[in-house]
Amino acid sequence: MTSPILVTGGTGNLGRHVVPLLRAAGRDVRVLSRHSHENSEGITHYAIDLADSEKLTDAVRGVDTILHLAGGPKGDDKITQNLVRAAQQAGGVRHIVHISVIGTDTMPMGWFRVQLEAEKAVTESGIPWTILRAAQFHDIVWSMAEKMAKMPVVPVPGLQFQPVDSREVAARLVELTLQEPAGLVPALAGPKVYPLGDLLRSYLQAHNKRRPLMPMRMPGKAGKAYRAGENLALKDNDTGRRTWEAFVAERTAA
Repeated sequence: MTSPILVTGGTGNLGRHVVPLLRAAGRDVRVLSRHSHENSEGITHYAIDLADSEKLTDAVRGVDTILHLAGGPKGDDKITQNLVRAAQQAGGVRHIVHISVIGTDTMPMGWFRVQLEAEKAVTESGIPWTILRAAQFHDIVWSMAEKMAKMPVVPVPGLQFQPVDSREVAARLVELTLQEPAGLVPALAGPKVYPLGDLLRSYLQAHNKRRPLMPMRMPGKAGKAYRAGENLALKDNDTGRRTWEAFVAERTAA
């Protein structure tokens, strides 16, 4: 009998695409999230905070594969360390699949350094692993534009992004989860690179809004890294097919 796959963050933006794909592949899934949800055929929910090491070990026991999607604005290194520790204590885990972000080892910013520490928790765990670094999801860029568009004048640092569709990332993660551990695989980004100003204009146009955009230069090491494209996947990586324009059209129609 095949053991269930444990998915952290299984009810989040990425998890809600991943879990149905795993079920379609015939795998039972244990979903970890902070809030309780009703179980369904082949899907068992665990309401567990990843900071709670004791309960986490119980949830991990009996699985051989973990797909780690949970994350947030801070503390991703700590929760990943807890998860790895629980996997080591439970025994039986033979594969950890971890979603990370492009730029963890090149962007000189605190959040990226935290993501690198989370990666190290996985790579130094002694458990076979796979890590996929992805670009910012369309949904995240949309939310960022939504917040910025509330300002009477929108500042536009000279940044570029290569947004990728979360469904394409989910499909790739499921492929990797069902395969043997592969280490650090090619990153996944969207098919086009966009200046931030273009992304904001398309958001405003979709909502029939007008806001003055004020170009500005991001200073320091972070600005230099963004201008150098350290947050982009320009070569030797994979690209999705779904463009930002297609995402905006779908979101606007909805």
